[in-house]
Amino acid sequence: MLAVLQGFGLIAFVVAVGWLLAHTGLLREGEERVLATVTFWAGAPALLFLLVARSDVHVVFSGYLAATLAGALVSGAVVVAVFRLLLRRSATHALVSGMSASYVNAGNLGLPIAVYVLGDGSLAAPIVLLQLLLLQPAWLAALDAVGGDRTSLRRLATQPLRNPLTVASLLGLGAALTGLVLPTAVVDPLELLGGLAIPAMLLAFGASLRGAPLPGSGGGWPELAAVLGAKLVLMPVVTGLTALALGLDRSLVAAATVLAALPTAQNVFILAVTYGRGVRVAREAVFVTTVCALPAMLVTVGVLG
Repeated sequence: MLAVLQGFGLIAFVVAVGWLLAHTGLLREGEERVLATVTFWAGAPALLFLLVARSDVHVVFSGYLAATLAGALVSGAVVVAVFRLLLRRSATHALVSGMSASYVNAGNLGLPIAVYVLGDGSLAAPIVLLQLLLLQPAWLAALDAVGGDRTSLRRLATQPLRNPLTVASLLGLGAALTGLVLPTAVVDPLELLGGLAIPAMLLAFGASLRGAPLPGSGGGWPELAAVLGAKLVLMPVVTGLTALALGLDRSLVAAATVLAALPTAQNVFILAVTYGRGVRVAREAVFVTTVCALPAMLVTVGVLG
């Protein structure tokens, strides 16, 4: 338990440094995007490639992935039903809200949590692949369908391949499945690039919290409560129970459950803005689940530990 607390403390410290840099003006508004961009296009792909290439894919891509998928599907479906049938929101609004409750921040927070709390960074890789290859295209297809836009199969098929995290993960998976041994000349520069990923992620994340609008300022607490409960309670519970039902090892049950309690991914807000529906609930879901996620994951680790 002490190691878990130390892992969370390390992450919280770097996030706090990012917030302080933004608060003091040393990191000016918008400059955290530079950190995020460098991480997205260089650091994180290098790190993910190495983690997946060195992982035991037969363990990670088993019931662990099925449990994660079950949690996401149940959480998203429940929120869509609540927003559509009880709150009488538009179909697009309900879909954005469902995505807010099921799409986790597997990159910016998932990797650090997996490395420093769970002790195995490769545990975050299946979630990245699941979301980019399956969940995101499915949500986008649904949003296009209810929004009256014609869904392009080519667009949906090629979209994940335009994401460097997906490409790096797939290349790493290929290396792991084939048993490819990478030469030092390849590994060393990738490790150097990958070393900047987690600190840059956490600094950018902390800076993004500075100046974020207060949740509930425009009303809509029932909506926010529904998303928050589904994301931080329902999704981890369903994931954990599914992992237990599938007979996963205790450590994998804990890992799947903890990572299911990750906050809503920030790109959900970008999609909400793009489609012009559920913008407020998406923005507030990202903020509130982010603030509450670390305590929720700490409690989860304590219960399962």
